[in-house]
Amino acid sequence: MKQVEIFTDGACSGNPGPGGWGAVLRYNGHEKELSGGEANTTNNRMELSAVINALAALKEPCKVTLYSDSQYVCNALKLGWAKKWKANGWMRNKKEPALNPELWERLLELCDIHSVDVVWVKGHAGHPENERCDRLAVAQSQHYA
Repeated sequence: MKQVEIFTDGACSGNPGPGGWGAVLRYNGHEKELSGGEANTTNNRMELSAVINALAALKEPCKVTLYSDSQYVCNALKLGWAKKWKANGWMRNKKEPALNPELWERLLELCDIHSVDVVWVKGHAGHPENERCDRLAVAQSQHYA
């Protein structure tokens, strides 16, 4: 399988509010930038959208190292929370529904196609690719402000 690095970030001006997401895909010395946004969304939805759109852009099953500053995304994937929410009918526990179930459903489908290793990076701490994704995300969010 091809080895791909993916860096993602989401941004939101207000929560909810206008938001954007950015992703950088790197394979064999080549890079591709992706970004998008929505007029009324949340930061977590933009973080998820960045990962979903990046994985969906891959044309064949790949071995992916995913770098994200979102503990929500990283923990839900690494610690199996998202799979547990799905198994429980998209409930976090007996009383609380899991948020963004349609996005998690799509992300889990993509994780079944690709082999994804999740790496959390500290946001706004000088990580070059994370800063780049942040700039892409913020620029998109400003289109909807």
